[in-house]
Amino acid sequence: MLKARPRLFEHLALAGDLCLIAICWVSAYVIRFHVVPVADVPPFRDYARQLVPILLVWGVAFRAFDLYRPNRLGSRVSEWLDVAKASTLGALVLIAIMTFAFRGYEYSRLVIVLFLAQSIVAVSLARAAFREALRFARRQGYNQRYAIVVGGGEPAAEVLRVLRRRPDVGIRVLGLLSDKREVLDNVRWLGGIEDVRAVLDRQPVDIVFIALPHADYSRLTTVLTGIGDDSVAIHLVPDVFGLVPVRGGVEEFETVPFIHLRESPLSGWNRVLKRAFDLVFGALALALAAPAMLAVTVALKLTSPGPVLYRQERMGVDGRRFRMLKFRTMRVDAEAETGPVWARPDDPRRTGLGAFLRRTSLDELPQLFNVLRGEMSLVGPRPERPSFVEEFRRRVPGYMLRHKVKAGITGWAQINGWRGNTSIEKRIECDLYYIERWSLGFDLKILIQTLWYGFRINRNAY
Repeated sequence: MLKARPRLFEHLALAGDLCLIAICWVSAYVIRFHVVPVADVPPFRDYARQLVPILLVWGVAFRAFDLYRPNRLGSRVSEWLDVAKASTLGALVLIAIMTFAFRGYEYSRLVIVLFLAQSIVAVSLARAAFREALRFARRQGYNQRYAIVVGGGEPAAEVLRVLRRRPDVGIRVLGLLSDKREVLDNVRWLGGIEDVRAVLDRQPVDIVFIALPHADYSRLTTVLTGIGDDSVAIHLVPDVFGLVPVRGGVEEFETVPFIHLRESPLSGWNRVLKRAFDLVFGALALALAAPAMLAVTVALKLTSPGPVLYRQERMGVDGRRFRMLKFRTMRVDAEAETGPVWARPDDPRRTGLGAFLRRTSLDELPQLFNVLRGEMSLVGPRPERPSFVEEFRRRVPGYMLRHKVKAGITGWAQINGWRGNTSIEKRIECDLYYIERWSLGFDLKILIQTLWYGFRINRNAY
């Protein structure tokens, strides 16, 4: 029923939006002149005359912003933004009409402001309610669209995983067309990539997802030729999964779409949120750790000559160098003869207290000052010394991508046991996993696990 009459529902949606717009205009007049008592109340008929241009202007604006297109895969936020943009455009045109076509009458500016605010909120909420009703219907099996996936590898697997997680979009995958006879996510194999035309001829397909691996991009023309002028929707899924292991983004400059393959996830508001998280929890951690830090300071002074703190150059976000603070655990000038080297079991350079501090990670506590200064984060890849970085970047592909975010006191690699003189490859794998999936919730999970495991004896810290 819903699928058979899409144009009817587009017209009904437009009519519903315009009814809400008219109600908001009347409501703005009532609030301005009747809810708030005023001495001189203008007759409603003067405002009612504006309903005709308002409905015409808003109808054109909503159409111009394509608010009635089928948009199963669209974002809720983008729809709300489009409603706000269309309403603002409509308000500007309305003001122009009032200024030039109704010069003899002065309309209340407060009515226009109230009307604009109410129209954006009302239309957005009504559309959200309608979308939720549609999602409920689709989860029950109504209003379905049928799709096929052409391709293979990680792009096709990711498309299938996403669609399976989101039954509310109402897209049912009929099968996969791939050169390898494979079954991904319990979706049946329909044939090879060249069989797309035959499948479209015998199956009721609405959407084609083209998810070719990067190595098969030369066959894109073959797929599009096979689809021909068939009236199916075509969604091309670029294979960015194998190009770089750090998530990127897409933006449009003029009319050209750009795919950022190495975009840091910590930009804009995400950067602000993570910095606020670091300041709040870093200050709290420093206050809680102060007694232990004072005790370590006194113990170091009593047991070993030399400074309490050790400052070591490390490489942080975007390759910038900084001085990382630690409690000194080795004798003064420990690397004077050897140069920068990894610590080893039963390292003779350690002080008596230093061995205990390293195994319990108490030597890391002064890095809370690095966090408050903005040089480090509570959670992130562990920073390395520049001499080691040059060595590792030659050995491990993608090593420098870990510097897209701030270095951390703790991280996903550390709580999984990859610290100290362990596999660099495994450590980088964990670091990139963290960067790809970053969220404040993930940071909090790592911090909780660090507190749970953190100060127990670690066999790799020596």
